[in-house]
Amino acid sequence: MAGFSSSSTITASVAERISWYCSLVLVVLLLLGCCDSSESESLVRMNLRMISKPCDEIYVVEEGETLHTISEKCGDPFIVEENPHIHDPDDVFPGLVIKITPFKIRDW
Repeated sequence: MAGFSSSSTITASVAERISWYCSLVLVVLLLLGCCDSSESESLVRMNLRMISKPCDEIYVVEEGETLHTISEKCGDPFIVEENPHIHDPDDVFPGLVIKITPFKIRDW
């Protein structure tokens, strides 16, 4: 019986080590899966391209755009204030012509 006890102790010890290593591998894989930066890198590149590409002073709204997206794209947070013909900021439609003054070139 003494041999059986030491054998089960060794088996339990090995099983415990295997369980520990499996847990460690699982944690590492989860961390690697959470740190996938390819999507965030492509978003950063796209935003940098949009920032570096200035908008013309006269801008024609396209399908699916909002004043918020145009403001971010062109760097002009004051589109509504500069365009008195826009009575409702939520009523923006394709073909609407607006004046854009990028924030970078404003005189303060």
